[in-house]
Amino acid sequence: MAKVGVLFGGVSPEHDISILTGLQAVRALMSTSHEVAPIYWSKTGEFVQTELALEAKDFSEGVPGGSRRLSFTLDSGFVASAGGRFSKPRELELEVVVVCLHGGAGEDGSVQALFDLAGIAYTGPGSQGAAIGMDKLAFGGLVSSHGIPVLPRSLLSKEVGHPGFEGPYIIKPRYGGSSIGIDVVADYDTALVRLGTNVHLRQGAVIEPYRPDLFDLQVAIRSYPSLELSEIEKPVRSASSSEILSYVDKYVAGEGMVAAPRELPANIPASLAEMVRSYARKVGEILPLRGLARIDFLSDGNSELYVNEVNTIPGSLSKYLFINPPIAFEKLLTDLIDEAKSSRTYMPTTAGADGSALSSAGSIAAKLS
Repeated sequence: MAKVGVLFGGVSPEHDISILTGLQAVRALMSTSHEVAPIYWSKTGEFVQTELALEAKDFSEGVPGGSRRLSFTLDSGFVASAGGRFSKPRELELEVVVVCLHGGAGEDGSVQALFDLAGIAYTGPGSQGAAIGMDKLAFGGLVSSHGIPVLPRSLLSKEVGHPGFEGPYIIKPRYGGSSIGIDVVADYDTALVRLGTNVHLRQGAVIEPYRPDLFDLQVAIRSYPSLELSEIEKPVRSASSSEILSYVDKYVAGEGMVAAPRELPANIPASLAEMVRSYARKVGEILPLRGLARIDFLSDGNSELYVNEVNTIPGSLSKYLFINPPIAFEKLLTDLIDEAKSSRTYMPTTAGADGSALSSAGSIAAKLS
């Protein structure tokens, strides 16, 4: 048994979806031997410990009533504030944090780096894998350099100029984690205008050819106790958003990705399914992935297949995809916790810093003159 924190919410456009994932994880872990501490990261940046049996609607107005304010230090990790005049702050003493944050600082490596410095074990990708996975430009270039097909992808910027392929185009936030902020435009000039009008593109954008003939395929991959792929799914786009798989398609049912319409398993040729699995395994080695991730593809249903992006902390932790063989959510979470406890994400070393460069350096004053 371990004392496990479940971290959800976050300062991200995917804040609400992260709450849904986190509450699902809390509820599932309550049926195990682990002691569970739900930790909500509010839109205003506060950490609070919430009660266990909350529902999504309890977060609709912000921090739920009855929550206890937390602080975070590198020495002690999460610390519960004093509850009364004579009480003292109390360390939560978590053995593992289950990270259920989507997008933003929760999925881009920032929180992971903080936990690394604090010596806290956590689930999901390390800071390096998370950062690359969130950066669509870096991720596309990395997998392409290893022979994995991706659609042409370029930075959208006046300084960089025309991407070298013709429209129509799809433009995406460079560091966005979901379908939020994605636009389909007819020409390059319109794409440039979107840089100034789309708030989600403020940190950068990528531009790709828009291919209406391609559809989405997705597969989850987990790294512990051994590398394992889920069943392949074909998400279903709604008629109102048929250009792309939209945020509404994924999450409008209010249960995260669990209730999104899909074809599972995807009705695709065996040869295409094997290509999906082969590329997914290769992406898992290249990135590197840790924990449980989802890799998204685009395909024409025959020979064309392109890796689109990776979600290193996917909605609902992709629990709904592990159907062959079926794996209970409690088992997926327990394996994530065991991996976090046994496999460190950060191993600092001072090898090479033997003092020789300091002893022979001479005076600082001489170096400034």
